[in-house]
Amino acid sequence: MSAPPVSIIIVTWNAKELVQTCLPSVVATDYPNFEIILADNASTDGTAAWVAREHPEVKIVRHPGNWLFCRGNNAALPHASGRFVVLLNNDVEVPPGWLHPLVEAAAGRPDVAAVQPKLLQYDDRGRFEYAGGAGGFLDRAGYPFTRGRLFETMERDRGQYDDPRDVFWATGAALLLRRSALDEVGPLDERFEMHMEEIDLCWRLWRHGYRVRVAPESTVYHIGGASLPQSSPRKTYYNYRNSLLMLYKNLPPSAWRQTLPLRVACDVAALGRVLAQGRGREATAILRAYRDAFRMRRHYHDTRPAPADPAVLPFYRGLVPADYFLRGRRTFADLPRSRFVLPDDRP
Repeated sequence: MSAPPVSIIIVTWNAKELVQTCLPSVVATDYPNFEIILADNASTDGTAAWVAREHPEVKIVRHPGNWLFCRGNNAALPHASGRFVVLLNNDVEVPPGWLHPLVEAAAGRPDVAAVQPKLLQYDDRGRFEYAGGAGGFLDRAGYPFTRGRLFETMERDRGQYDDPRDVFWATGAALLLRRSALDEVGPLDERFEMHMEEIDLCWRLWRHGYRVRVAPESTVYHIGGASLPQSSPRKTYYNYRNSLLMLYKNLPPSAWRQTLPLRVACDVAALGRVLAQGRGREATAILRAYRDAFRMRRHYHDTRPAPADPAVLPFYRGLVPADYFLRGRRTFADLPRSRFVLPDDRP
């Protein structure tokens, strides 16, 4: 197979040490036809100067401000020449052969628009990483989880998820995208700013007839928490707000009306949990997220699925919070197979 051109976009902001740690591994990729674009969000720590000096082969796009993840990536796209585009976090280390399986998973399949590798932890390379594991799913209330991670429980990698397959969403930490599909469905939603944007994009790809896959033959190592730590109220805010917006955008109106009460009930339970633990700032973030999500719905009135459109619903029809907190199901393999409604998983 010939090697189609690939553009790797890395967005960064004041993360020079991370770039120094991880970028050399990306430069050492053994794929024969790729370019690296560093999208610098107006860093003040000398990141761009270091990259220009140490890795002159890297194309640097300097943004005038901190445009965060979504706008930072979107603004770099016009500078990308590849048939495929990879969105890669600045805190991901890759082995030399990581790119081949991702390209191979999509190059001969025109309906495959997004592919992720297996993500393991940088500091514990036998354990799945929070952001993507071995491919992502949503439950019927819109809660995300992955093969290898339910809530805060990360499994050890024993090869149990080494089967290439379709998934509902692929992680934005290391995400290969077909450029023509991205041009068709639109780029990352810049109103999201950061968090959940890749799930929204993958949902839109499924709605347009494309597939999303994981290629576990490729494994990368994610430091994680580089943008916002798990306990950050700002991260809580983005996750709750953007999850609500994603549901509103992608569910048919009738499914949205059925899903919203269930989601509110689950989030009220989560609110009570964080209050009981004395995490008042996170509780406030959840309330702000609801307020802003309902204010922002007006932006999506004209782009929602029409009632006559085929519905693309989350693949897991169970409720992960109930599975995890009430039934003690701690791993992806513990979830009942009967609750998954999957498309035909073609090779």
